[in-house]
Amino acid sequence: MRNVFQTPLKTILVAAILVATASRSTAQQLKPSASGYAPVNGIKVYYEVYGEGKPLILLHGAFYTIGLNWSQLLPGLSKTHKVIALEMQGHGHTPYSERKLDIVTLASDVAGVMDYLKIDSADLAGYSMGGSIAYQFAVQNPKRLRKLVIISSTYKNSGWIAAVNGGFKDFKPEFFDNTPIKTAYDAVAPDKTKWRKWLEQMVAFAGDPFDVGEANIAKITAPVLIISGDNDGLDKVELAKTYQLLGGGVSADLGPMPKSQLAIIPAQSHVGVMMQTATSLNYMDNFLK
Repeated sequence: MRNVFQTPLKTILVAAILVATASRSTAQQLKPSASGYAPVNGIKVYYEVYGEGKPLILLHGAFYTIGLNWSQLLPGLSKTHKVIALEMQGHGHTPYSERKLDIVTLASDVAGVMDYLKIDSADLAGYSMGGSIAYQFAVQNPKRLRKLVIISSTYKNSGWIAAVNGGFKDFKPEFFDNTPIKTAYDAVAPDKTKWRKWLEQMVAFAGDPFDVGEANIAKITAPVLIISGDNDGLDKVELAKTYQLLGGGVSADLGPMPKSQLAIIPAQSHVGVMMQTATSLNYMDNFLK
């Protein structure tokens, strides 16, 4: 699944380090009201709960923890929602498993956590890898989804430009050493000895082509908000096609406004999108209302 990186790998890691450092230094420190592990599909998925209201489930990007991905948005989102942030297989507090990674299984894990927490339906927001999982969840569980937010992500690996899909050629696990990503992993991972095995598993995962399916995307009935940076590595022609599949790209002066929305944030990269806290929060708040 080559979508987890948006530029050549070393550039991504530098950017990820910057955003991770910014998240830790500037974000309001917010403690969850509850946390725990949900037993689903043979593994235990870690979750944290913030705020009260209608449930909003957050799915992070590849290699991230809840804190690295969402710490700057959590204070704002939890004012209006009961936010349930997950850490997917091998990420953060969730233990490493030999189970093969694919977006179908990971989407099923999300549904399993909802079952465990007795959540019938929820809004869902996913960034990067989490966005691809969110698209798959929408297809697998249409009746359990109210609204969907996709941040700098795609439903197929060909939704990225060629430079992104070639970004793994120079990949080496040691690129992650001495980074905030490694520091965050060591701080919470239940078994730190799985670091290298987890990286190898993620590389294999990233190399598997995936496609949720154009016909399946067109069947999504829940309103969808797509947020993208103008230079985040997404193929904007394919992004426009995706928006059309969701009912957008029309002349709203000649007919009703589509229920789905598309927001392109100028002068932003893939990682930079997550640093636009006020902008993204404004888009999400208005859409989720």
